[in-house]
Amino acid sequence: MFDELMTGDFGLAPTNLPALVLGLLLAFAGGHVLAWVYMVTHSGLSYSRSFVKSLIVMPIAVALVMHVLANNLITAFGMMAVFAIVRFRNMLRDTLDTTYVLLVLVLGMASGSQKFTSAIVGVAVMAVALLYLWVTSFGSRHRYDLILNLRWSRPLVELGEMDRLLDRHVRRSRRASQRAEGGEGADLSYWLLLRDPDRVDEMLAEVRAVSGVSGVSSIMAEDESEV
Repeated sequence: MFDELMTGDFGLAPTNLPALVLGLLLAFAGGHVLAWVYMVTHSGLSYSRSFVKSLIVMPIAVALVMHVLANNLITAFGMMAVFAIVRFRNMLRDTLDTTYVLLVLVLGMASGSQKFTSAIVGVAVMAVALLYLWVTSFGSRHRYDLILNLRWSRPLVELGEMDRLLDRHVRRSRRASQRAEGGEGADLSYWLLLRDPDRVDEMLAEVRAVSGVSGVSSIMAEDESEV
């Protein structure tokens, strides 16, 4: 009875059971590799455990679909009708997440169509490329270390004193915003690239000691990896 179960596919061609099992296992292993790379390299607030699980299950499902199709045009049209009924409505927050979805789909297609060498080499190259982008922080721009906010209650023409103080501590500065109220004073925001990040407390103490300065606050600026 077990033999009949294993040979019970009556399609245009008999099922190659070893190739089917190998393709599904390869899709499972490759999905694990890509999911692991995603877990290690992911940054941001949009991490989802269910998405990581889908990176493992999806290539297995695609591999099985490719095996079921097996160059059968009638079956292919039937699968298209099924997928037209079952619609996936999931908004991905990160464009790189879409890339991972595409990668696991390609992995499943390669495994299901028995292109095992292409699947193995493809997963290896994709994993190395994604790890390289993560290790090198490729695409990020580090322009500023600190965002400084303060209230300036003196005339704006006297801001030169503040600029000279900051020049002693920073390599580059930019006055990001200046909101004036009335004839004197303004709320100021500076973006600063520090000469020595370990001396930030010293700089803030000097800023607070300047006459006419109040409401001093600061936050560390993130790398400009996204816009």
